[in-house]
Amino acid sequence: MYRKILVGFDGSPGAQAALRHAIELARLFGAELWSLSVIEIPQWGTATIAEIDEQRRIVEQELSTLQEAAHQQATEFGVELHTVTRMGHPAQLLVQEAQRGAFDLLVIGHSGRSGVWGVFLGTTADKVVGHAPCSVLVVRW
Repeated sequence: MYRKILVGFDGSPGAQAALRHAIELARLFGAELWSLSVIEIPQWGTATIAEIDEQRRIVEQELSTLQEAAHQQATEFGVELHTVTRMGHPAQLLVQEAQRGAFDLLVIGHSGRSGVWGVFLGTTADKVVGHAPCSVLVVRW
């Protein structure tokens, strides 16, 4: 049924739940599994280039650690996990990556790091469901 699965992964509890579902589906269907982590572009009007670069470096390191743990988790279930990190807007990049990679399924957590702003502006999941070029599984945790 599924040949290629993309999971949005930011390390949040929702993303962890999505990863578990994606690993199980990849194992069941023998599908290729990819994760996409996004470094959001800061909206700091008063930040210096050095401050933005330092924040990006910190987030890259955090995501690298999280991706390594995700890779080990997938390996325990006999699934190879390919990881990709991009910089930009999470919903936009998830949709673009799903289209570019010709994915059959996009798995995302219901809520991630958007917190209270997701209530007012809509969560990443809300935005992705409306624009994804493939089926979307939104995992509640």
